[in-house]
Amino acid sequence: MAAKPKILLGKADEAIDLIFDEGTFVENKIANTYLEAELAPPVFAGEALLDGKLCTVLGNFSKRPNPRFRVVFNGVMGMEECYKFSQAIYATIEADEGKPLEEKRPVILLIDTPGNSPGKVEEIVGMTKATASYQFALEDARHAGHPVIGMIIGRAISGAFLCHGLLSDRIISLPKDYGTIVHVMPTTSIAVITKIPLERLNELVKTNPVFASGAEFVFKLGTLNEIIDTPEDIKPTLLRNIDEIRELKKAGKWDQLGIWHRGALGAERGGREVRQTAINKMDKEFKELLPSLLE
Repeated sequence: MAAKPKILLGKADEAIDLIFDEGTFVENKIANTYLEAELAPPVFAGEALLDGKLCTVLGNFSKRPNPRFRVVFNGVMGMEECYKFSQAIYATIEADEGKPLEEKRPVILLIDTPGNSPGKVEEIVGMTKATASYQFALEDARHAGHPVIGMIIGRAISGAFLCHGLLSDRIISLPKDYGTIVHVMPTTSIAVITKIPLERLNELVKTNPVFASGAEFVFKLGTLNEIIDTPEDIKPTLLRNIDEIRELKKAGKWDQLGIWHRGALGAERGGREVRQTAINKMDKEFKELLPSLLE
């Protein structure tokens, strides 16, 4: 009888134990910076060794709710969670400032989130600013030379994935057999927004990479750089990608990393066939319009 796959969905603590050197993860510490333990309890933010090399580790942990915000549970990315991740990123950048590229510590994002679900208080206080601060932080880390890798171990859904993962240099995922889900929103929500009947959407999700939720579908769109076979493959895959990202950055080949490159990957894989045509048309129209704008 075949052994059941080791599901990591909802188990970021087990993922950390599996991926990083035993006993090396220290929560709420980045170099000489200590993060407030009571801030954003639903996430892990800290540092660990990966094959003896120091990394920053950020991940969602669905087993710990946020007592200050009732809607932040089950791995949801809320306002505090985004701000805590931002703090960890800037502490990472500061710790390695002035070091050569090969010594810039990697930032590993363990992704398992059902999305953003802000309540009224978060919306009023500044949820959008929090998510934006995290996205800016990740971009700053990338351009400071840190390899930033998103590792999907469970759910990668909606706006939470947009800020926690999508801006990585590279994104890796376990296959759907391990419970991974990658999509913008559930079909019920898509039906409300697009007015496409739910029955039709439920048919589209079986074949169309835009609507389907499995990692294999969004791979065709270029969203993912790689799909690995098992959780045991995560560590060697991360190590290889860290080396490759460093080499590309040293060579100045930024166009082969990040979100822009994933658009090109999607075109190569047949999932974004009209993307470049649309970009070229917009560029042409803008250049034609530019003289009148400058008058």
